[in-house]
Amino acid sequence: MEESAKNEFDTRLLCLGNDILADDALGIRAAERLRERMPGTVDVVTCMESGIRLMDYLVGVPRVIVIDTVQTGRVPPGTVLVLREEDVAFTPGTSAHYIGLFETLALGRKLELPVAREIAIIAVEASDCQTLGGEMAPAVRDAIPVVIARVEEICTSWGSQVRSSTR
Repeated sequence: MEESAKNEFDTRLLCLGNDILADDALGIRAAERLRERMPGTVDVVTCMESGIRLMDYLVGVPRVIVIDTVQTGRVPPGTVLVLREEDVAFTPGTSAHYIGLFETLALGRKLELPVAREIAIIAVEASDCQTLGGEMAPAVRDAIPVVIARVEEICTSWGSQVRSSTR
């Protein structure tokens, strides 16, 4: 990521997912709509990576909103959850070789990198993130307008400034 892109915005939307894996496409589809709806307001990026590779997207901006799907099995598919960093209990990865979003943030802070200080997570309960080429479940697809509304609410509460986009 170029240095100029890192400092151009005060809020980044980090839309995670994979557009060929059924419900996992939610972040990518939400990003498409958010770019149209909020041009130049926030930095909207899509990413299919995880672990330490997320560091580039967490550096150089004070606030990050992460959009992704989750599969908890505790709520119906399409349920939108909004969490802050402090709302999520720290759980180490399933492998000593894997680190997640929160471990990546902690590492960046430990290394005194300019990682985001405010994090919000908008997670949508998925029903299928495994089917290659599969369509998003209707309930998950129908959650996109709710995700967009939550992004707008968070940006408003943070007082995100309007800036011109080069992406």
